[in-house]
Parts: sequence; structure tokens; C-alpha cells
Amino acid sequence: MATNIANNFFSTVKSNITKFDTSSLGIPALVLLIMAMLVIPLPPLVLDILFTFNILVGLIVIMVSIGVQRPLEFSSFPGVLLLATMLRLALNVASTRVVLVDGHSGPGAAGQVIQSFGEFVVGGNYVVGAIVFGILILINFMVITKGAGRVSEVTARFTLDAMPGKQMAIDADLNAGVIDSDLAKKRREELSQEADFFGSMDGASKFVRGDAIAGLLILLINLVGGLIIGVAQHDLSFSEAGKVYSLLTIGDGLVAQIPSLFLSLATAIVVTRVTTSESMTEQAKTQMSNPSALFISASIMVALGAIPGMPTNVFLTMGIIAAGIGFFVLQKNVAEKKEVTEKEAAENDEPKELDWDDVDQVDLIGLEIGYGLIPLVNTETGGQLMARVKGIRKKLSAELGFLVQPVRIRDALNLEPDAYHIVLNGVVRARGEVHVGKELAISPGQVYGELEGEKTNDPAFGLDAVWIDPSQRDHARTLGYTVVDPSTTIATHLNKVLRESAAELLGRDETQQLLDKLAIKAPKLVEDLVPGKLPLGTVTKVLQNLLDESVVIRDMKTIVETLSDECAKTQDAEQLTNLVRPKLGRMIVQNLVDTEETLEVMTLDPELEQLLHNVLQQNQGNQEVILEPGLAEGLFKSLRESTQEVEDQGKPAVLVVSPPIRSWLSRAAKHRISELTVLSYSEIPDDQSVKVIQTIELNAKN
Repeated sequence: MATNIANNFFSTVKSNITKFDTSSLGIPALVLLIMAMLVIPLPPLVLDILFTFNILVGLIVIMVSIGVQRPLEFSSFPGVLLLATMLRLALNVASTRVVLVDGHSGPGAAGQVIQSFGEFVVGGNYVVGAIVFGILILINFMVITKGAGRVSEVTARFTLDAMPGKQMAIDADLNAGVIDSDLAKKRREELSQEADFFGSMDGASKFVRGDAIAGLLILLINLVGGLIIGVAQHDLSFSEAGKVYSLLTIGDGLVAQIPSLFLSLATAIVVTRVTTSESMTEQAKTQMSNPSALFISASIMVALGAIPGMPTNVFLTMGIIAAGIGFFVLQKNVAEKKEVTEKEAAENDEPKELDWDDVDQVDLIGLEIGYGLIPLVNTETGGQLMARVKGIRKKLSAELGFLVQPVRIRDALNLEPDAYHIVLNGVVRARGEVHVGKELAISPGQVYGELEGEKTNDPAFGLDAVWIDPSQRDHARTLGYTVVDPSTTIATHLNKVLRESAAELLGRDETQQLLDKLAIKAPKLVEDLVPGKLPLGTVTKVLQNLLDESVVIRDMKTIVETLSDECAKTQDAEQLTNLVRPKLGRMIVQNLVDTEETLEVMTLDPELEQLLHNVLQQNQGNQEVILEPGLAEGLFKSLRESTQEVEDQGKPAVLVVSPPIRSWLSRAAKHRISELTVLSYSEIPDDQSVKVIQTIELNAKN
């Protein structure tokens, strides 16, 4: 049994040894080497090898830092920085031991690397050597290390503060279906790694700062300790001891500070990197290759070289080199742009297969202008048409009760230069003409003089008008004219057309949006009506009927409540409209007269009203109600004359009739007498004071 246990043990060990990756021994071996250097004296040859290895590590780290595109690509940097710092400090301890023990024997006591660096920097003058070494320490400690530490601290703080927002963005993309669960998991891991990395860099930067301080202290220890040991123990003169130990100390410190400077610079490069798809070299090459900057810099260098006393040749040479580089970059940019342009042109010249994107849908609202009116649209030259149209759209949306769709403005080469067309659903609904640089003086009916200019008519209402120069504006106003600019003229015309065609601007999508908005405050009300009691199409038709008779639909709650209550009686949109109107009576009347004012109305002669009742009853069920020609002519002639009389008095023309004939009479009079408003008795609120000012009788009878 014991034999079996032993066999199993050795087979397991053998299996683990077989699977063991020898490359994983590198870091543990380095840690053991560092610890050994702290306690075991090293011969000069080993010190030379380790100092050279230390410089190599510093070079590799800084080159990798320059080449990475994202900081996370060098995520092992904090750990590498810690080990490199400890290696350098361990070498300092080992070299200090050798310098203090064997330094009296000569400059080569600590190895050739330290001796060579010391002699090169000292150059026969130990004071200069000490100053140069001190400057290197100050550069490392005060500039690079301090700046990198501050950047690391701020970056770590901002990265941690931004984590909740980035996590919410990932969740939002996942819920919206932009990314799948695997990609979301990967992005969360990267986010966590980024926070860990910058947090580690904040701490690792303290290693570099502490290393710089330690280097300065070790320099002082070596110098002072060496002088004491050389003079007191080895009977060297002060000058001889100073010469030997200064060379060894400066050489030792320089061998350690150069890799330290490399690592400090690598730290600064990593923490100051902006995450892009380019390395630092590519970013600098792309962004600093600015021909304008190079040419300006070259000019300044040449100008400085022309100053008496300046080294003219050096400045001129540098200026010429900068100008040459700028010219080369400029030529390269031009060639690249030409290549891109030719490539795009070639792609555009290639025949393209037709698809549904090539079939344009008609615009609901369009404004076509001639090329002479383009300055009215260009805001850079003071054009106000875009702002005027936007204001009209905003005003109409607020008044009508639904969002009016955007107006698409485009130039049309088939139009006269000063002409414009107002288009609804691809059909021209109105035309007009304005003159850029002129203003339109409109006569409201009574003016006190004539104006010089091109006589015309107001495009919106057909009033007499004159195109005048802007210098005549004040004079025209003193004569009683209303003066407007071309942009306002077009916008006013557009407002009139859109208001008269409001029913065409409302579709099922707009109705659904109105219901969705109402559902926020009254969800049960909307849920019960559509689609349970009424289809969306019927609700849309009712709203269109109201708009067609100039009734705004701002009070959607009342409209939906009425439809919900009355839809059991009928599903006909026309009848439902007649049932909704009385509920909106106060709003209808308020658009005609102010609160507390008396509503002055016209009525039909009782005999005439009874006659119309009889005609409608006889035609009940027919789509079109046909009146006897003489009756129709007399009726509308009387309505037209009475409406004109009321309008001349500055009052709204309102006709009140019985409910059964209101709908038919309103539709019949709409296109014959647009100024007339037809109400039923049931639509006037009970507390509204009413005064009958005229009774309509027939002027022609059979």
C-alpha cells in the first residue's frame, strides 16, 4: 500500500512538472534576485551586467509606452514599474556596498559601467559633474515625476467618477439591442480594468517619486560615507578620497538615474495618452504636420537670423529646413485630397442600381422659391424667411392643438426668379411673388395718400398694395399703410394657407400622438376609447371635421370624453362631430368674441329655416343635398350681402341655426362665403348673452 501511495505521489509530481510553464519562473526569479542583491555582496562583473540590464529594461518600457494606442494595452505597467524600481534600488544598495568597501582601491572598484559613466560626466571637473547630476535629479523629481503623479491622481478620480454613467450607457445599449450580452460583458470588463489600471497608476507614480528621492539620498550617503571611510580607515588624503569617491558616487548615481528617468518619462507618457486608434508617434506626425505652422515658424526663424549679432547661418538653416518640411507636407496633403476627390468622382460616376431610397415621398408642407428669393433663406446674409416660417409653425401648433409638421423650403429652377409656390401633399395650393430688397405697403382699406412704386395685390388676402423702397417705409406708415418685408409677406401667406387647410395637416400619426399625450394624464379614458369603442380612423375624421370648420382641438380631454359617451349611439364621424361641437361651444364662441361681450348673430327667417328642414328630411340618406336653383341662389345671395354688411361694421359674421341644418349649411357656405361662421343654438353657452342683429330672408323665390 505504501508503495502505491509513493507511486501516485511521484506520478502526480511528474505530471505537474510536465505541465509547468518555465516562462512563469521569470518574475519569481527576478524577485529573488532583488532580495539577494540587498544582502549578498556582488562582484564588479555582475554589477556591470545588472546595470546594463537595468538600462535595457528602461529603454524597452519607454518604447512600449510610446507605441501603445490605449493605456490598457500596457495594463502590466504598474507591476513592471514596481519591479523595475526595486531592481534599481537593490542595485544602488549593492553598488553602495562595493563603493564603500572597495572604493579606496581606485575608480574601477565598482565595475567598468560605473567608472565609465562617472568619468564621462565628470570630465575632469568634479564640481561640474556633481552639478550635472543634480540637474538630472531635479528634472526627474520636480518636472516629470511631479507632473505624472498629478495627472495620475486626476485621471484616477475622473475615471472612477465616470464609471456609473458608462455602466448606464452599456445597459442602455444592451436594452436597445445595439449590442449583445457578450459584447456588453466585454465592455463592462474593460471598464473595470480601466478603473483598476488608473487607480494602480496613481499609486505607482508614488514609486517613481520615492525612487527619485532615494537616489538623491543615496548620492549623499555614498559621497559623505566614502570621504569618511577613505580618510579615516584607508589613510587617503581628503583630495584623493574626494576624487575617487566623487567619481564612483556620480557614476553610480548616473547609472541608476538614467533608467529612472526612462521610467518616469514612460509613466508620464502612459497617463497623458488620449485614447485613440493611433499611437503617440502617429498622433504627433498627423497633428504637427501643419504647413501653416511650419511656414510661419520658418519666417520667424529667418527674421531672427537677420538680427545683427545672431548666429545667422544657424537660424537661416533651421528656417529653410522648416519651410522645406512645410512645402513637402503641403504637397502631400494636396496629393491626398486629389486622390480622395478622384476616388469619390469615380464612385459617383459608376451606375447605381435603383432602390426604394430613390423614390421620394411628397412633402406634407413645402415652399418652393425662385432663385431670386434665395437670399431670403440665407441667414448669413440676413435672410429671415427660415425664422419667420419657424415662428408661423410654432404659432399654428399652439393655436390648433397639434404639432404642425416642418416646412421644407427648396429652390425650384422652373419658377420665375421672384415667384414662390406653397405646396401641400405635392400639390401647389397657392402662388405669389415678392421682390427682394423691396417692402410691401398694404392698404387696409382707407389710406391718406398715394405711394410711388409697383402696384400689386397682397398675396395672402388680395388687398391693394405697392412695392416700395425701404426708405419710404416711415412715410407709408404715416399714410396708413401696413408695411411688411418679403419674408413676412411669404410667411403670412403660408400661415393663411395652413390655417385654411388644417384638416389636411392632421393624420392618423398625429392623432395617435395626441392620444398618447392625453394618456399620460388620463390613461383609462384613452384606453377605453381606442380601439375598444372607436377605431383610430374615426377619431381622426372627427378631429379633421372640427379643424375643417375652424374649431381648434386643444381640449382633447373633452373631445375624447364626448366620443366615449356618444359612440354607443352612432359610429358615423359626421354625427359624432355634431355631438362634440356643443361640448366645445364655449371655446368656439370665445374665438369669436371676448368674454363678457355680447355675441351679435344673424338668424334665418322661420319660414326659410322650416323650408330647409323639409328639404333635408326629403334628402335624408343621400350623400348630396340638392336645392332648387332659385332657392339656392336667393339663399346664398342674402347670406353674402348680410355677411358683407356685418363685416363692414368690424364684427364677426355669425349665423345661428337649428342643429339639424347647421352641418349642411356650414359646408355649403364654406367655399361661397368663407367669412361666415355657422353655429347651432346648442353650441352657444347658456350664460352667453346673444343679440340678433339681422334676419336672413330670400331675395329670390320661385
